[in-house]
Amino acid sequence: MKRLGDLAARFRAWPLALVLAAAMLQAPAQAQAKDKSAPSYSYFVTGTQYFVAGNPVPIKPLPAPQPQAAQPVVLMGGGPDVDPAYRWMIEQAGITRATGGRFVVIRTTGTDAYDPYFYYSNKHDATDIPAVDGFVGGAYLGLTAAETLIITSRAAANDPFVNAVVASANALWIAGGDQSTYIALWKGTRLNTTIATLLQNDIPVGGTSAGVNVLGQFVFSAANGTVTSAQALGDPYNPYMTFDPTPFAGTSFLNVAALGNTFVDPHFDSRDRMGRLVSFVGRTIKLSGTAGCDGGILSTPWSARGIGIDVETALIVQRSQGRYLARRMTNVSTGSTSAVHFLRPLSAPATCRPGTPLTMYGVQVQRFADSTTTFDLTNWWSGGSGSPAATEYIVDENAGVQMPATIPY
Repeated sequence: MKRLGDLAARFRAWPLALVLAAAMLQAPAQAQAKDKSAPSYSYFVTGTQYFVAGNPVPIKPLPAPQPQAAQPVVLMGGGPDVDPAYRWMIEQAGITRATGGRFVVIRTTGTDAYDPYFYYSNKHDATDIPAVDGFVGGAYLGLTAAETLIITSRAAANDPFVNAVVASANALWIAGGDQSTYIALWKGTRLNTTIATLLQNDIPVGGTSAGVNVLGQFVFSAANGTVTSAQALGDPYNPYMTFDPTPFAGTSFLNVAALGNTFVDPHFDSRDRMGRLVSFVGRTIKLSGTAGCDGGILSTPWSARGIGIDVETALIVQRSQGRYLARRMTNVSTGSTSAVHFLRPLSAPATCRPGTPLTMYGVQVQRFADSTTTFDLTNWWSGGSGSPAATEYIVDENAGVQMPATIPY
């Protein structure tokens, strides 16, 4: 969710040219502004300031809490932010009042509106009481800084200061926006490597909307704009069906271990995305005879996976005893179904070629709308059919027509 409004306006921005001129450079600010090669980013802080923009060396000792979980990741479906999911990230980061800690947000557009939302407990900027609905209350839990970097060029993504801030984060959030810019501006940069290192070191990482889209091994890149379910089913090779990596055997952007062979699609219920997620997943299945899709790489259909996440819904993931386990979260005040949908094909697409509607039978869907059931991402199962928390059904796509036509959201 893009948090906007007067909360953001009340907090300090650090315009790069001014801060560099004051703190780092001998050249005048006007000359710096004319330097087209200068990295383009903006840096914001709510709470304790550990960095000055442009200087990769912290101005005071950084907090050093110890991560409490193995490879914790949060997948959020867009729309209203899920407050308890961020508190979970703070907890898994090991942040306490004794240790302190920093929550860093990265994005290519938008504002620093996440910072006060993470840091304060209510609209009165309280830090000494538990958070009300609509705030995370990070300072009360021990957070000492919430920081936002708006990173708008590849030069900025390679900048030492940007990477120093991200590399030392105790929790990292990828905001919503446009996933095509994340791929175009961040993939293959130093920032890409920095995020991968955080994941390897058990630092909690998460994203929402476009920010969650890029966490899967396979990403709908939206390089030519978005695609609807009708367009994807009508022609699974239409110009809007752009992916990263291309080809699928290429290097993934973030390569989150829990999300191998997986697409993640947010806003699932509100934007009717079942058909397009089925099409995305189908495209990864290797052509064998007349079944499968040209360009697919997965020989076993049921190894292809998709996760559709409704709005105001979070899926929290961590590794435990060699498996990746996930639970769903939402806000106490949610008015939506707030479900997570786990897709797995049971057979290869029968018809998958350019200019022809998709025919693909037997896509298993497991749908969860409670916060007590654990889903095993490694084995792709909740532990048994008949669970009261799971609705299991089959989706068929017959010449571009979905059956059942109405998905039981």
